[in-house]
Amino acid sequence: MDAIAHVIRCFANDNIVHVEGSIDPLRDREVINTELILADLDTVEKRLKKTASMAKSGDKLYKAQLIILEELEKLLNAGNPARLLELDDTGVKLMKELCLLTSKPVLYVANVAEEDINAGNQWVDQLKEVAASENASVVMISGAIEEELSNLPAEERKEFLEDMGLAESGLHRLIKAGYELLGLINYFTVGEKETRAWTITKGTKAPGAAAAIHTDFEKGFIRAEVIAYDDFIACNGEAGAKEKGLLRLEGKEYVVKDGDCMHFRFNV
Repeated sequence: MDAIAHVIRCFANDNIVHVEGSIDPLRDREVINTELILADLDTVEKRLKKTASMAKSGDKLYKAQLIILEELEKLLNAGNPARLLELDDTGVKLMKELCLLTSKPVLYVANVAEEDINAGNQWVDQLKEVAASENASVVMISGAIEEELSNLPAEERKEFLEDMGLAESGLHRLIKAGYELLGLINYFTVGEKETRAWTITKGTKAPGAAAAIHTDFEKGFIRAEVIAYDDFIACNGEAGAKEKGLLRLEGKEYVVKDGDCMHFRFNV
């Protein structure tokens, strides 16, 4: 699944002129959404015309799609994103075919001043309120802080973030927010030559996680050796975790947790 991220200005600075002459994140959001809605409306209207013609034959699928398309057209004409429409199985399949921009999950990235990075400000509060009404998410970053971070040696970045009262960079927060929005997690495979993260959908069971590496791993799945991320770090790796009995053997019904360190056993 794809998502759309909108960067919205939520800071005042006389040296950086806004194209509209003032700071108004809700107006900026509306401009962006209007452009996307108009693009989607054009797509829906074209498909609606074609489907209406096909539905005259009495075909049940086209008749069902016609109803959904008419609802979509009404929703978009009212200035609302397509993701607000409740869909049945037919609607879900149709939405995938249409690839509407406003059907995708949205993440608003509120760009704030350095002094607002922890508590936010009134503009961020406004953006969060309207985002909640349309099933969207908001994450705060400070472009100024990210620029400073990018110019620092790696060993100085942690100290800089601590001085700012931050546990991690805005880029990391943005990545985490994106994963959460899309319902994604990572698990790790750790070997002598390579440590690698694999991205899967939250709720995936062990065989499905194995398929992210290779489909043969899923077909011949026997079991998974699992160490929780915190245990792996605390024990300084697999050997230490094994010594403390923290390596678990999990079967086909095991639901993979974010950060799990895994080794798969399988038959080809």
